[in-house]
Amino acid sequence: MHVLITGANRGIGAGLAEAYAARGADVTATARDGTGTARLDVTDPMSIRVLADKMGDRAVDLLICNAGVYLDKGQTLEDGYAPELWERTFAVNVTGVFLTVQALLPNLGRSAAPKIAIVASQMGSSSRNTGGSYIYRASKAAAVNLGRNLAADLEPRGIAVGIYHPGWVRTDMGGGAADIGTEEAVTGLVSRFEALTLETTGCFETWDGRPHAF
Repeated sequence: MHVLITGANRGIGAGLAEAYAARGADVTATARDGTGTARLDVTDPMSIRVLADKMGDRAVDLLICNAGVYLDKGQTLEDGYAPELWERTFAVNVTGVFLTVQALLPNLGRSAAPKIAIVASQMGSSSRNTGGSYIYRASKAAAVNLGRNLAADLEPRGIAVGIYHPGWVRTDMGGGAADIGTEEAVTGLVSRFEALTLETTGCFETWDGRPHAF
């Protein structure tokens, strides 16, 4: 099994890479800074193209789109949320997901049972309208919508797509007051990815298996 993970240099991404490696999977752990097994900046189309070229005819059984940023934490409505924060956030959290999927479609097509897992957030759900974090929320809402539409288009090709809320996790992004540790989140996500099939494609689920409202 070949698993390719974006944003695998720390936090959930690093945890997923370790978990799959421990299971004997062939893991391509990508990172923008080159600390993984392959360099990938999801905001750079050329970087994505280079990675796809390196994959060649190699099958990708599971693509985990995990790379993400949360740049507007603590911003105020009166004077925050600068335009460049919107641009940078959507470049990673939305456009980067699409371009990575698009570039690796030939590799996914070479797998017997290909899957795409998009790590989104419950903050992208329209049912979680508690205010603040406008950019992050909007980007994750877009990621959920992207995943749903990819699922519709890729189902006839035999590619299952799942969208997941990883929990509020104690990472650099989640902070020390978060609910769960990385190991717990990773264990739950791995189980969710294993359960993903064409019958459940387009699902939006929490790390512990609960369906999430869109």
